[in-house]
Amino acid sequence: MTKDLFQPTHPIPSPRTVDEALAWIRLLRSRRVGVSTFFRLLDEHGTAEAALEALPEVAKAAGVKDYAPCPEHVAEDEYRRAQMAGAKMICWGSPDYPTLLSEIPDPPPFFWAMGDETLLHSPIIALIGARNASSIGTRMARKLANELGEAGFTVISGLARGIDTVAHEAALKTGKTIAVMAGGVDVIYPKENTDLAEDIARDGLRISEMPPGVTPQARHFPRRNRLISGLARAAVVVEAAAKSGSLLTARNALDQGRDVLAIPGHPFDARAYGCNMLIRDGAALVRNAADVIEAIGPAISSTTSDAKTPADDASAAAPQAGTRDKRTLAETAKLHGQILSRLGSCPLAEDQLIRDIGQSHGLGSQQILPELVNLELDGRITRQAGGLLSKPS
Repeated sequence: MTKDLFQPTHPIPSPRTVDEALAWIRLLRSRRVGVSTFFRLLDEHGTAEAALEALPEVAKAAGVKDYAPCPEHVAEDEYRRAQMAGAKMICWGSPDYPTLLSEIPDPPPFFWAMGDETLLHSPIIALIGARNASSIGTRMARKLANELGEAGFTVISGLARGIDTVAHEAALKTGKTIAVMAGGVDVIYPKENTDLAEDIARDGLRISEMPPGVTPQARHFPRRNRLISGLARAAVVVEAAAKSGSLLTARNALDQGRDVLAIPGHPFDARAYGCNMLIRDGAALVRNAADVIEAIGPAISSTTSDAKTPADDASAAAPQAGTRDKRTLAETAKLHGQILSRLGSCPLAEDQLIRDIGQSHGLGSQQILPELVNLELDGRITRQAGGLLSKPS
């Protein structure tokens, strides 16, 4: 535990009733409430109900007039849609919540799951890559997923075209797979993967932090990608172009302390550029599943946090809220202002930005990185190739 993290006096309890679950939904879906704000409000006020009551005054203090939290009927509709789809709400602090996911800088307060929830506590490997994958890329992804499944790993990916599709299909034949959805857990995208998605819900697991019924938009995919890497012990990139979502997922994995591995490709193939760049920068080179297992260890040697099921040790599996930074909402807003004041249309290296703010204000990277993610998800900063940040043009 680093110095810039804290353990609250009273751990945040997960919802125990439908009314409490609806309050969590209302709080997270309220305007201007992101992951960090959600956890700070819960830590400051104890319950979602109390946080909802305080939210208008909090917003007023931040200069937002006539603020109203998410209406009750919106939360009720989301909960009803999830029930109709057969999805379960998995909340932070419950034994069902995967410990690895709770350790990332911006874990979802809750998400919806359809299928075998015990897979969340199995040893997981992410297989990601290009949508327009080459023939050799798809063969490699199929072989890796097959071998990793036989070795006892669960393969996680994003149900996209190309590498994701092949990885899910192969993993279902030999082991298990998890599909992380960019839209609602009940909304299949792309449509040609409808049959595959149904197979995954039956024999594997589909999850999403978006409300059921939501059609995926471009802004949803970065949020999805952080969950793919956050649930996995390692991310294996099979093919990736220079400015691809797979490279963003690999960057998420590195920021989250996960191992990143890559399949090398021909220098003249644009789909191999990202993988070759990752290897150049220190990612482990992968030829087969044996290389993956050698790099991270066998499935049976997985850590206690991701190997246990909820029935083994509920207290160990239930994450506590101690990974939230101890800053008030006003302090967070001030930090956002400090970040934005240093950015303009001219890109700035992320590492340089973190150093500048850290030196000027005595903050560690673990305090700054989550807020960069929040600002990026809010559309207030733009991430460019090469680790550069700027304000949207």
